[in-house]
Amino acid sequence: MDEVEVVVAHSERATLRVGDMFLKVDADQARIDVEVEAMPLAPVPTPRILWRKPPVLAIAAVPGTALGRLGEPSTASPAAWAAAGAAVRNLHKAPLPPWTGRAGRSLEGLAADLDGECEWLVTNGVLPADLVARNRQVAEAAFRPWTSAFTHGDLQVSHVFVDGDEVTGIIDWSEAGQGDALYDLAILTLGHEERLGDVVAGYGTDVDLDVIRAWWSLRSLLTVRWLSEHGFDPSAPGCEVDVLRSRM
Repeated sequence: MDEVEVVVAHSERATLRVGDMFLKVDADQARIDVEVEAMPLAPVPTPRILWRKPPVLAIAAVPGTALGRLGEPSTASPAAWAAAGAAVRNLHKAPLPPWTGRAGRSLEGLAADLDGECEWLVTNGVLPADLVARNRQVAEAAFRPWTSAFTHGDLQVSHVFVDGDEVTGIIDWSEAGQGDALYDLAILTLGHEERLGDVVAGYGTDVDLDVIRAWWSLRSLLTVRWLSEHGFDPSAPGCEVDVLRSRM
């Protein structure tokens, strides 16, 4: 029997790997619903769904290796990063799914959440007030109208798999839906600013780099508390706190 590997586990969800199969256990079945509906619609390589028996979704492993990891230098080639950009562009050009995803949250709600998190970070002494204030200022550029695209919604660099210079799979679609295309590009390059040029080159169309940088700050400010409360370390080298410091 294959060994059971715990890929991620916290109070909201867990992912286990058994051989070439991943078992995703999620307390919120709506997230699994989105994942099951989004993957067949996405014009990019996605995992094959093996079976579903709530609260468990079983999917096949995709070939290749992750494009990178947050907090670690990526060994993938510039061409692989460009290929990731091209794949994301194909996704963004696809017909819209009929629901809103994480990247399509209302500006009013997003701004309210951001202000609340900034206050919490400063009041509890988690981050220096000047660091929070500077990144809150940078984040302001993300609050602008956009044309909705089919977005992944959680396009972390570890969710994109490549074999050489080819994208072989994009995983974890539970936050997919209509949203801001630049949010996807920002999450893909979070902590890997040096790869942004390769991604944009592969994406193949002009993008507002200030908005991408704004999403880096916004995403990091919003997630520091959640990560800390769910067993992750946002202050590890190269992770969210370092992303915030890089804006100073």
